[in-house]
Amino acid sequence: MFDLTGKIALVTGGNGGIGLGMAQGLGRCGASVIVVGRNAEKSAAALRALQAERVQAAAFEADVTDEAGVQRLFDAVERQHGRLDILVNNAGTTVRKPPEQLSLDEWRSVMDVNLTSAFLCCRAAHPLMLRAGAGKIVNIGSMLSIFGAPYASVYGASKGGIVQFTRSIATAWAKDRIQANAVLPGWIDTDLTQGARSQVPGLYERVLARTPAGRWGQPADLAGVAVFLCSAASDFVTGTAIPVDGGYSIA
Repeated sequence: MFDLTGKIALVTGGNGGIGLGMAQGLGRCGASVIVVGRNAEKSAAALRALQAERVQAAAFEADVTDEAGVQRLFDAVERQHGRLDILVNNAGTTVRKPPEQLSLDEWRSVMDVNLTSAFLCCRAAHPLMLRAGAGKIVNIGSMLSIFGAPYASVYGASKGGIVQFTRSIATAWAKDRIQANAVLPGWIDTDLTQGARSQVPGLYERVLARTPAGRWGQPADLAGVAVFLCSAASDFVTGTAIPVDGGYSIA
């Protein structure tokens, strides 16, 4: 039910953090994993980590906010691998400012990386998944898809958009045997949240106090939900948004 042998999986932002945690989970269950990122050195390190676990893996350098670049990426995937079965849209960024201090360029930059890239990659993936006869799409939202934060208005808007976009493609592509779901990570210990801890005094302690699981999450905590949503186990699950947050959003 959870066997991904023979599947080709592409993970944007797969060279670190949550993306790499998901890529490792998919690879351990047999998928051939393609990690996509803009930092070649970071991608090379991720590739070594995957290959050390005997995961079949490759790395592509691409800017997933660029329409032509995304098309070149998916054309290259089709040429080199012949198919695409799984797409994880994990590329993400943020700007931590009150909304009145955000510039239009900052707004557009975060929206492009977090939301527009998911649209471009899903659109490019659709014909490949059609030819494969089925597909699995996982879009990475956030707990800020559920509630707001004063320093994360554009991030929250982009991640709320991810949930609605996921629901839309789930309904549009169900006839094509493509399931699309969103994952809403909570406070996961990554480079992005380490930046938040340095900018928001007391954040680490407040998260611990509110989280029923009593700890911050690790990228490896996202591996299981990725495998579930990308395997036959979830063939009748589509359009969902699943929090992975140790209970933070219900506390």
